[in-house]
Amino acid sequence: MEIVKDVLLDSLKILPLLFVVYAVIEFLEHKNNNSSYHILMKQKKLGPFLGAVFGCIPQCGFSVIASDLYSRRAITVGTLLAVFLSTSDEAVPILITNPSFFPDALKILGIKLIIASFFGYIADFIIKTETGHECEKKERHTHFHGNCEPCDHGILQSALIHSVKIFVFIFLVSLALEFVMENAVGDNVFDFFGTHTVLQPFLTALVGLIPNCAASVILTQCFIAGKITLGALIGGLCTGAGVGLVVLFKFNKNTAQNFLILISLYLCGVFSGIILQMIL
Repeated sequence: MEIVKDVLLDSLKILPLLFVVYAVIEFLEHKNNNSSYHILMKQKKLGPFLGAVFGCIPQCGFSVIASDLYSRRAITVGTLLAVFLSTSDEAVPILITNPSFFPDALKILGIKLIIASFFGYIADFIIKTETGHECEKKERHTHFHGNCEPCDHGILQSALIHSVKIFVFIFLVSLALEFVMENAVGDNVFDFFGTHTVLQPFLTALVGLIPNCAASVILTQCFIAGKITLGALIGGLCTGAGVGLVVLFKFNKNTAQNFLILISLYLCGVFSGIILQMIL
């Protein structure tokens, strides 16, 4: 029951953010109909940078929202990747609470902002995200909710329904993952990292892909304990998109595209970790 309580409280922290963001989106949809959900797409040149900035905020809700928006094609793949790469989840708050690691927390934020923006713009340069949605082809009055839903609800009601759906999904997935992490991960992880220095970026980036805040906690504690380098930590945190990855696979129906994003995220984390280990 303690695990259920903890997961519920963590999930509830995201709910207000989800509601506010979706309320704004609903307002734009009702105001301008089909064209308004392209507002972020129209800011394509700033998309990856803005995504990196929002991702730096220690709140995994942004990766969830980014995944949902990408499934709507309201943001580019570069913006989505930037949000994923800059998300640090619990790492920054943990480091800030320890005064001796405060400078490292600032380094992590700054470096991840650069990494996220860099790879985000590269992704947009290589992959041209298609604009528009099949709903636009329909003549009836609709606005986009991710599945061509008509305007049957008011702004606040639609935002609340959408937020609750995402919240329930996040809660169930997080609860399942928490049970797995509780039983499958132990103190031996710390020793394993410490005895495989060369492989650290590959391993930390892999751990970072676990869609649960426990991954960032494990990586941060390994760093504080001196088991991994700062470069390896950043590499692992770059792949730590939290539940955002799960939401991406849930709502974006292009499975091949989802795996391409997943692999790209991992490679970006490994590459960044290796480079940073050599220069930090």
